Amino acid sequence: MRIGIAGTGKMGSVIAARLHTLGNSVTVWNRSKERAQGLIDSGIGWAATPAELAAQCDVVLSLVTNEQALDDVYLSPHGLLSGDVKGKLFIEMSTVKPAKQQELAQHAEGLHAAYLECPVSGSVGPAKDGKLIGFVGGDAQHLERAKAVLEQLCRRIEFVGPHGSGATMKLAINLPLMVYWQTLSEALSLIEPLGLDPQRVIEVFSESSAGPNMLKVRGPMIAQALAGEKNDAVTVDVATMRKDVRAMLAQAQAHQRKLPLTEATLKSFDAAADSGLNAADCTKLLVWWLQTGGKA
Repeated sequence: MRIGIAGTGKMGSVIAARLHTLGNSVTVWNRSKERAQGLIDSGIGWAATPAELAAQCDVVLSLVTNEQALDDVYLSPHGLLSGDVKGKLFIEMSTVKPAKQQELAQHAEGLHAAYLECPVSGSVGPAKDGKLIGFVGGDAQHLERAKAVLEQLCRRIEFVGPHGSGATMKLAINLPLMVYWQTLSEALSLIEPLGLDPQRVIEVFSESSAGPNMLKVRGPMIAQALAGEKNDAVTVDVATMRKDVRAMLAQAQAHQRKLPLTEATLKSFDAAADSGLNAADCTKLLVWWLQTGGKA
């Protein structure tokens, strides 16, 4: 099976490398070839356009930043769906609104291609180890074919319904995490006067009932940030968090639901972005809140 990867950001690069290491024939495309050069140097193939990627591969996975990028990758004159894609399988793994997944599925199926969405829970570490959790939406008849790829990336694959269902599940999974960043900021402001060592604080939170899995994964980076130690690594930036929270609120509004905590969280994230943190790692939100955002 020839596998294509459209989008070699952090997750796309790790997924491409894992699939290649496991012996698959992998080809990648990215808007900037320089971002994919390390993969190319390792023996992974390169496609000059998304259309070329689709022509060369049987299955194409896409991982991009937002809905505009998805439109460009799939629907542009040289996009994934611009050529003869009959019989191809597209697995879309970006975190976007459910309606966008439904729209792209209509385009693909109109060209007699198979289209599944599979946003995932997990970041770069689980992706390297094949321990993501995938939320599949689409036509169940295509899932068996997709499993040949997804089982190499995911420890758990959940089929959750028709197109749009995977995106809905991913937004729901991410919502408590987004709100937790804000609640953790506020919790830290209560104990800031104690002057405790940041690493010790994060260890205590992580081992207590206040500690979600996120602290076990990002705890060291959080402690570094709180201690004022320089770390330019960006795992998830504030811009991406704001985009996801806006999608959560839009989905809730579409179903006449209120998310007051999520609305408050977005206001806080927006204020952090306005202060210059839009491209910063999520761990910087905690520092910003203690220094500025949480001041009465």
